[in-house]
Amino acid sequence: MASQVALSVNNVHVRYGDAEVLRGVNVKVNFGETITVIGANGAGKTTLLKTISGLLKPVDGTVMFGTEPIQGRPAYKIRQMGLIQVPEGRGILRNLTVHENLLMGAFGEEKKEKMKTLESVYSRFQILKERKTQSGGSLSGGEQQLLAIARGLMGRPRCFMLDEPSLGLAPIMIAEIFRILKSLRETGITQLLVEQNARQALDIADRAYVMEVGQIVVEGTTERILSDGNIVEAYLGV
Repeated sequence: MASQVALSVNNVHVRYGDAEVLRGVNVKVNFGETITVIGANGAGKTTLLKTISGLLKPVDGTVMFGTEPIQGRPAYKIRQMGLIQVPEGRGILRNLTVHENLLMGAFGEEKKEKMKTLESVYSRFQILKERKTQSGGSLSGGEQQLLAIARGLMGRPRCFMLDEPSLGLAPIMIAEIFRILKSLRETGITQLLVEQNARQALDIADRAYVMEVGQIVVEGTTERILSDGNIVEAYLGV
């Protein structure tokens, strides 16, 4: 039996003024899959995530979350449905403590459920538990990225979207980020990952999409992508 579709982007077009930045994009994510979108800077990857999460409105096409169309809905309503994005640049609240940042990720949840989720998140992110009374701004860049991911998980996502989670981090922290994403995949959390670190993204993904100038140019299993010499040469530096 085919997997139930979690997210479906269908012939989506997005403009910034006169510039068309997404041109007929089609992406499908099944529940339980980890999907990665790779491509050069300016390809439209971040625009795709912002469109899905409601920060941008397409001029044409549909975005379906499960069986419901969500294009044009306010971002907070899309988040309430369980489609949660960890933005590029982390977006943590620097003056709040780690603990307060995490609670903000579960805003609106009942206290009992919030505390249960918090306990689970702290068990996964021991470093954050140790630093829970520190301000978010006092953390290292890598720790801030962990906090952004953990805050997203506080919302109990049905589909978890991450925009460049390894950007600007030291190699040891990049390895930790991908270890966490792999462990989330193993627990069955649905993930849509935009990442310039293509090799490591492909290592943890089930399928991949390659974007160029606002269009999907290649899609397939990670095995198929890695067997395509042109893609390997262009995006994996081999």
